[in-house]
Amino acid sequence: MKVCLSAATIRRIEQSSGALATRAAARMDDELVWFRRLPADQRSWVTLVAQAGIASFVEWLRSPDEVLRITGEVFGTAPRELARRVSLQQTVELVRLTIAVVEEQVPSLADPGDEQAVADAVLRFSREIAFAAARVYAGAAETRGAWDARLEALVIDGLVRGVQAGEHDSPVSQLAALGWRSEGAVTAVAGSPPPGRTPTDAIEAVHRAARRAGYDVLAGVHGGRLLVVLGGVNDPLVAARSVLAEFSDGPVVVGGTAPHMAGASAVTAMALRGLRAVAGWPAAPRPSAAEDLLPERALAGDPEAQAQLVASIYRPLLEAGPVLLETVVTYLDSGRALESTARALFVHTNTVRYRLRRVAELSGQAPTDARGALTIQLALMLGRLQEQGTDRSTTDV
Repeated sequence: MKVCLSAATIRRIEQSSGALATRAAARMDDELVWFRRLPADQRSWVTLVAQAGIASFVEWLRSPDEVLRITGEVFGTAPRELARRVSLQQTVELVRLTIAVVEEQVPSLADPGDEQAVADAVLRFSREIAFAAARVYAGAAETRGAWDARLEALVIDGLVRGVQAGEHDSPVSQLAALGWRSEGAVTAVAGSPPPGRTPTDAIEAVHRAARRAGYDVLAGVHGGRLLVVLGGVNDPLVAARSVLAEFSDGPVVVGGTAPHMAGASAVTAMALRGLRAVAGWPAAPRPSAAEDLLPERALAGDPEAQAQLVASIYRPLLEAGPVLLETVVTYLDSGRALESTARALFVHTNTVRYRLRRVAELSGQAPTDARGALTIQLALMLGRLQEQGTDRSTTDV
């Protein structure tokens, strides 16, 4: 469609561009609550975008024989951050209000006889501006997606390496850019990615599942392991089950809970250590808590698990006095037979039962249960070895 306007009309529109943009911004402020909430600098950028749009409109009116082509140049005056703050739908609202202001001024801007031609030109230009905005946001989304994927991979790598909060490349300092909202507890889940699925597909599937369940999420495939960090969790095992279907059929380990994201490296390390050791317990549930894998982790050389077994089982029993320790040692040495233990200690079997219940209360492990007995026995061995090492170092000094 060819647009033929008088030079006076075009000049009048050009001279009014600043006033039109200012009036459009005032209309936005009056009618759009979200626009009023923007910082002052971002509102001023929107005004400049409106001015650029009107200037582009004038340039086109000057060359009516050229095919109308509008690209992201109109939006190039605004910083990239504005596209993150203002959605495409909101941009359409801004364009609509700007066009409405221009249309209202047609009678005063156009020479007699040019009114309908200006109105038609504004309508056509507004349609092209809307298409240009869609192209800009599509390109920004594609760029943002690639950038977010790279940043997420860096964050996951930092968690695996144990980068702590406060360091220049701390994962905590990079979360805001990834849209992490939660300030609550976090957990980490480790397993294998499903076969036949690319790392990108696996990560996207985890994101969808976690967001459906209402959790903030980071995910990455690192060293052949699928690692997921979930935020805003109450129960780590419940949270892990929300993404369990996105792992392979092998073992999946949950690394406990940290009160906030600053502790994510610790729970990530725990989940990975648990995943390395879970093969020692073929009947391990899926998902397994890393806390429940202390025996396997300790045997695999995990110093944190060894220290925890000594601190949570051996020390409490040692400090409770010789009776409970002697009872549980005798019970374990007798093959967990109550009568044999009672005879060896010269006490009634009910006394043995009472003492074993006290052992369970103090240690959190039931010696009458096969796995509890294994955990206690390993903790006692580690405790004795630690005591022997302490005695030797004292003697050497």
